[in-house]
Amino acid sequence: MNLKFSLTSGWTAKAALCLTMIFSCMASPGITVPAAGQTRPTTILAFGDSLTAGYGLKTNESFPAQLQMALEAKGHKVNVVNAGVSGDTTSDGLARLDWALDPKPDAVIMELGANDALRGIDPKVPRANLDSMLAALKAKGLPVLLTGMKAPNNWGADYAKNFDAIYPDLASKYGVPLYPFFLDGVALDRSFTQPDGLHPTAAGVAEIVKRILPVVETLVQNVEHKEALGK
Repeated sequence: MNLKFSLTSGWTAKAALCLTMIFSCMASPGITVPAAGQTRPTTILAFGDSLTAGYGLKTNESFPAQLQMALEAKGHKVNVVNAGVSGDTTSDGLARLDWALDPKPDAVIMELGANDALRGIDPKVPRANLDSMLAALKAKGLPVLLTGMKAPNNWGADYAKNFDAIYPDLASKYGVPLYPFFLDGVALDRSFTQPDGLHPTAAGVAEIVKRILPVVETLVQNVEHKEALGK
């Protein structure tokens, strides 16, 4: 594409310089240009338990807050809503899902199940609850990123096998992307966890965000693309 501007036909040197800078930024690697026509932020509902809520952390250190900053640094116009409630099981999540979706977001990150596993709840229960929530989100046409959880070893190998299989099974059933383990790179690492050994520190959350960011960015880009097309 040939772009020719005449400085004698109304274009000033300053305007030409500004255009040059704009085109240079668009061509630079690593810089994401917001979708054409995007007039509002993409709203992502981070729906989960204390791992999402930011237990023991400052508001700006929570997963939703750090994720929003990371996405904005990539050039995305987003609003990541913190819909995490400490102590929630999948049953609690199912009970509050409808009102958490009002107003309706553009996409959902589902992070639930850790408390079910810690309490040794029969894996059939979180499987059924997550299934119901994913079905409800699909019915509303909402894109979802499902984040997996792993059972602790103290309930035995059979329990862990049945619990851990919930997430890949449901991701396949509903055709949604899966981030296999929300605490990947953080769980059991004392340098990334609070004194309870369970909840991530601010640095731990930063590590989670760093690892999950490519998957979340794909989710956001898909939403931006649909909005640009007017769908």
